[in-house]
Amino acid sequence: MWGIRPMFLFRQFRPIFVAALLAALPLAGCRRSETSSRIQPVYDRDSGRLQLLKYDADGDGKTDTWSYMDGARVLRIEIDKNEDGKIDRWEYYDAAGQLEKVGASRTDNGKVDTWSYAAPDGTVARVETSTRGDGKIDRVDYYEKGVLARADEDTDGDGRMDKWDTYDGTRLASVAFDTTHSGRPDRRLIYAADGSVRIEVDPDGQGRFVAANHK
Repeated sequence: MWGIRPMFLFRQFRPIFVAALLAALPLAGCRRSETSSRIQPVYDRDSGRLQLLKYDADGDGKTDTWSYMDGARVLRIEIDKNEDGKIDRWEYYDAAGQLEKVGASRTDNGKVDTWSYAAPDGTVARVETSTRGDGKIDRVDYYEKGVLARADEDTDGDGRMDKWDTYDGTRLASVAFDTTHSGRPDRRLIYAADGSVRIEVDPDGQGRFVAANHK
């Protein structure tokens, strides 16, 4: 059993950062500033539209931030925070320029396998994970005010959730299983605050759980 901590910061508003980069681009005939010298814009050959901003955030001579653009609108930002040559943060933006989701790599292999979505208050609302690294979401963690509330998981990779965890604060409260591949839980474990465990089953598949020894 495992859970994902709300590890992504959503209050960072990257379009403001990108706007600052755009403003730092040198005008014709103007001397390049220290900031603008660390920016490499890439334009579409046919339209002349800005497609990419490469940025050396720490000034060490290596690009560590790539902002994919549609003109002045940011589409996606990729960041190599530790400069190991592999992207470790992906930021995706919607048409209004709002941060939609943040991607990360659990194995630090440069491939995104976890996507975090923000709640209106800026805390994490949902984390989707491809635990097998194949791009298919097989676990979803749901948060309430930044605290893990429940998690749904596809344990056998058939594309359907078959395990459901619920939490009471930081305590695991219950785990339900679909043992018949019906798409709904038919067996569950209830964990009491004192550490005791109760086993329940749903014998007729109607959502009416009873103690296992009374089925």
